[in-house]
Amino acid sequence: MEIIDSHAHLEASQFDEDRAAVLDRARAAGVTTLLAIGSGTPPTERLDAAIPFADEHDWIYATVGIHPHDASTATEDHFAQLTQLARHPKVIAWGEMGLDYHYDHSPRDVQQHVFRRQLVLARAAKQPVVIHCRDAWDDCFAILDDEWRAHGHGGIFHCFTGTLAEARRGIDMGFLISFAANVTYPKMQHLRDVARELPLEKILTETDSPYLPPQGRRGKRNEPANVVEVAQALGNVRNLAPDEVAAVAAANFRHLFRLDRRDAPVQPR
Repeated sequence: MEIIDSHAHLEASQFDEDRAAVLDRARAAGVTTLLAIGSGTPPTERLDAAIPFADEHDWIYATVGIHPHDASTATEDHFAQLTQLARHPKVIAWGEMGLDYHYDHSPRDVQQHVFRRQLVLARAAKQPVVIHCRDAWDDCFAILDDEWRAHGHGGIFHCFTGTLAEARRGIDMGFLISFAANVTYPKMQHLRDVARELPLEKILTETDSPYLPPQGRRGKRNEPANVVEVAQALGNVRNLAPDEVAAVAAANFRHLFRLDRRDAPVQPR
């Protein structure tokens, strides 16, 4: 199986004791590409959190960004740092960024401001964005309408938890819809219903590890190898083999980030 984990927090302390073994298990499970999310914990102290993993492994790419939880700590210096970090050759996206009205760790107006600023910077860098949206769909889409739809370069709605209508609205803006292992939870039938209805070429797989382990591993740390269970769940609702889902999702990821073009050998003139 060829499968991609489009969202993992490799810098998380939960991996400190066995990070190398975690990555080995991911490779053994068939993970050919992984996107390490660079929002850090807190991001204002570790804006480059994902880049070392991308430097060390040719199959890992990185993002840079400020999570909405930490928006209240963002400064102009942090935005300048992000602009510099985004020029790293293995940084292929900005994020995760967005709005989270479920926890409201930062004031909503501050979240909106920091979200807008990052969209403007990502637009200037001509890079896709990785969106975190929880209980904030109307405001999220309003900001994307203002700052991204006409000028943007696509992106990912990560760990999607919205409705079919919201997924379709995201797709209309050029986004891919990424499903994490919460699609395996019994109470998340609505996610499986959304996954069944979307075009397969608009779907991605992710773990959001170390968070959100699959149903059979609830209460334990999640890790990239478990992305296989996401493909299995998506395959079940679409009457497809897991490797079929995984292969299409991998192709979707490569197309969004133009990795086939980036990795292709230079042809002689």
